[in-house]
Formats: sequence, C-alpha cells, structure tokens
Amino acid sequence: MSSEPGAAVGARIRALRTERGLSLSALAAAAGIGKGSLSELESGQRNPTLDTLYAVAGPLGVPLAMLVDFRDGAVVADEGFETVLLHTERTSTTTSEVWLLRVDAGVTRSSPAHQAGVVEQLVVLAGSCRVEYGEQSVDLGTGDHASWPADVPHRYTAGGHADLRAVNVIMTPV
Repeated sequence: MSSEPGAAVGARIRALRTERGLSLSALAAAAGIGKGSLSELESGQRNPTLDTLYAVAGPLGVPLAMLVDFRDGAVVADEGFETVLLHTERTSTTTSEVWLLRVDAGVTRSSPAHQAGVVEQLVVLAGSCRVEYGEQSVDLGTGDHASWPADVPHRYTAGGHADLRAVNVIMTPV
C-alpha cells in the first residue's frame, strides 16, 4: 500500500492511461491485472500494492516515482518490503529515482521488465542479497554495488538472517 491516498495514485494512473489513449481493458491486460481491480484502483476504492504499481508503470512507460507524484518521502510497501522515495532527478533525457529499501530476511522482491533502456543500481547498506536479472545473478554484501539492465524481469532476495537495507537507483530514459 502507499502512504499517499490511493485516490491520488488512482487519479494519476487514470490520467496517464487516458493521455496515452489506452482503454481500461487494454491497460489491465498489458499490466496483467484484472479490469475490475484496475477500475477500483483508478477510482480510489483500492490501495495499490507495489506489485500493482510496477505492473501498471511498465505499460504506461513511466517510472514508479511518477505514480507517487515524484514526492520525496513517499512510502510504498508490501509484506516484508518497504521502499521510500528519497529523491527524483529529471533531465531532458533521463529520470533518476533514488529509493531506500528495506527487505525482510529471506524475502524476494520481483519486478517485471521496465521499459527499454532502464538501468537499476543497488548499493547494499546492511545485510546481503542475491540480484538476478535475465540469466545472470550476483551476490552482494554490505558495501557492495551492482548495476543491471532493468528492461528484463529481475529480482533480489534478502539473504541469510538479517534484513536487507539498500539504496536502489532507477534510471529511466525519457
């Protein structure tokens, strides 16, 4: 769920969908969610989960931060996972989002492919994780860094017995 009222997020999704000329059915199908669920989300009757926000952001061709109105401090969470938007930097060519992550030990955070050209970076502040993207994987510990193409499905799993704390930077071409 988002700390921001679901109605505001839903209104942004509806505006972006309309701006792109997508029907409710078309966006729901592209996002892999039910048409009724998307309708409830757009009308503010349902609070969005992180999975739903990522699912919708991809077909809309927008960074996740746009759905929370680029508001520093916006919190998006699911069970065992929380992310806080620290900063967004927008230029004429790129939108860069900086998120602080907390992932409970053993929890996996999966993400669908973002739009073409998106790159993610992860800096582990505490704990450890395995990042998997495409056919590749990398194990990271405290102080380690990884960068990968995020236009393929990817995931990271908090390792061992400690929660993962990390900074995630997502760079989306405009």
